[in-house]
Amino acid sequence: MAANCKNPRPKAGAYRRFLSLVLVTLVGVLLLVVLLGTNSVSNFVSRSPNEASVKDLRPRYNNYSDYRLILNLPKQSELSIQLEKLNQLRPRNTDLYPKLAKNHITIVLYVHNRPQYLKVVVESLSKVVGISETLLIVSHDGYFEEMNKIVEGIKFCQVKQIFAPYSPHVFPDSFPGVSPNDCKDKDDAAKKHCVGNPDQYGNHRSPKIVSLKHHWWWMMNTVWDGLKETEGHTGHILFIEEDHFIFPNAYRNLQKLAALKPKICPDCYAANLAPSDVNSRGENWDCLIAERMGNVGYSFNRTVWRKIHMKAREFCLFDEYNWDITMWATVYPSFGGPVYTLRGPKTSAVHFGKCGLHQGHGDKGACIDNGAVNIAVEDVDKVANINSKWEVRFSENQPGYKAGFKGWGGWGDERDRALCLKFAEMHHFTSTDSVLSSDD
Repeated sequence: MAANCKNPRPKAGAYRRFLSLVLVTLVGVLLLVVLLGTNSVSNFVSRSPNEASVKDLRPRYNNYSDYRLILNLPKQSELSIQLEKLNQLRPRNTDLYPKLAKNHITIVLYVHNRPQYLKVVVESLSKVVGISETLLIVSHDGYFEEMNKIVEGIKFCQVKQIFAPYSPHVFPDSFPGVSPNDCKDKDDAAKKHCVGNPDQYGNHRSPKIVSLKHHWWWMMNTVWDGLKETEGHTGHILFIEEDHFIFPNAYRNLQKLAALKPKICPDCYAANLAPSDVNSRGENWDCLIAERMGNVGYSFNRTVWRKIHMKAREFCLFDEYNWDITMWATVYPSFGGPVYTLRGPKTSAVHFGKCGLHQGHGDKGACIDNGAVNIAVEDVDKVANINSKWEVRFSENQPGYKAGFKGWGGWGDERDRALCLKFAEMHHFTSTDSVLSSDD
């Protein structure tokens, strides 16, 4: 006889008594949970009312003095204060282009003082298909009138200018510029009674050199976390420099790459307009390439920025004055796996600079042959040429800076490292009543 595995059905009276007991028990448990939960919430609110009530902890535009004092940033010069006010201005050309395209890719152009270069990149941007749909943010390392005039003349899209208010170029006689009692070259601080920490090679800081890394890090933190114009922007942001020639098809190609990336290369962190080898124009293969992230025409989204921002200490404490080498040698390796970027088989941007360390100012055409560049733009460069049906080819074991490289130095002064870390904090307050009070 087969065994009956079903539970016997209880009698009706016993069932009702059992059900009543269960209901009473459930009601009691629910009341206890509500009371405990209310008490816990009350305790949390009383402990940290700001954290519970404030959605956006970033400083408002009228709180610059607050966060400067809280973070103990360098005392500002009059020019520094004025530049910070300029950063609050709305984008220009909104009368010509009142609306940005949905899902547009913001473009950030970071510049120093190479007007001949800037004229070239601006001219190339003016011919980019789709440029009128987006916002161009120009980030200046200091203030230079000729550079400013060139940017003010842009009429092909919305333009917003931001100026690094703590650029060494804005402080002629104090840190982060040159202080009177700064150590120089290979000075012995104890013997010379000067201020400064040497790098790993015994050399003291050079404001002209450290400005490279300072500007890039300030710009990244400001663009992603400090501007109303990019607040809530979850898509890609493209970063280019004043010595990058941009082809007409660059924007449309980038839109395709950004859309394809999560589908065909979910392990890719970014999308690039150009190969990581700045001397390459591409392979002209019928496939897409996933390789190490390059520094010409690179783009990524807020998720990737969050990962980078979490590595602020790695970035700021590494003795290397170049931002890109710092990323390759210490930040990217800390992610725990390969950091791929997706690009097309033919470049959409070219690095044309012949001078490094922002040396493009001075004599006319000092860093450009005959005051101009000769970059051939073919018909294929004028239309999008990314095929969504192409497969992805991964490039592994590429040459270049990797984990283990100790850096070229130039970034040993504790003041520079501290300022760098403060840039990472300036839009991320968690317990600053003076800043948060403006939201009340």
